[in-house]
Amino acid sequence: MSNLVEENVQDYPRPPRLEPFEGRIQVTFAGRVIVDTTAGWRVLETHHAPTYYLPPESVEADLLPAGGGSLCEWKGRAEYFSIKVGTAIAPQAAWRYARPTKAFESIAGYLAIYAHAMDAVSVAGVPVTPQPGSFYGGWVTPNLRGTVKGAPGTEGW
Repeated sequence: MSNLVEENVQDYPRPPRLEPFEGRIQVTFAGRVIVDTTAGWRVLETHHAPTYYLPPESVEADLLPAGGGSLCEWKGRAEYFSIKVGTAIAPQAAWRYARPTKAFESIAGYLAIYAHAMDAVSVAGVPVTPQPGSFYGGWVTPNLRGTVKGAPGTEGW
């Protein structure tokens, strides 16, 4: 049974808010559960599905530096990683902020994972759908209401 409450993504703040998330988060890749934790954080931002950040010690896979990066006006500079389990590799499937801005320092070193690159992701026992598009890394769950950005024509909101 899920403990997720109904939320409207239009009610999320801008600038975004960081909050602890103690529900169970599981991620499966290459047929193996690589994350099973109740010690995550989530970032909530207007028109975005929540982005979950996971303690690095909870990720049971090899993380390969993937090069490149991006800049978030709120969190700072992100660095990307590929996830490897056995011979399976998900290129640029995770990112972290090694030195985030002061408002987000609690997630320094924590990893966010693109759901579309994994076999399965669940939050509080509920299967996740990736946020639309190829850039944003939010996890869509059935309790979310409103329009989540990322699909063609919504990226600039």
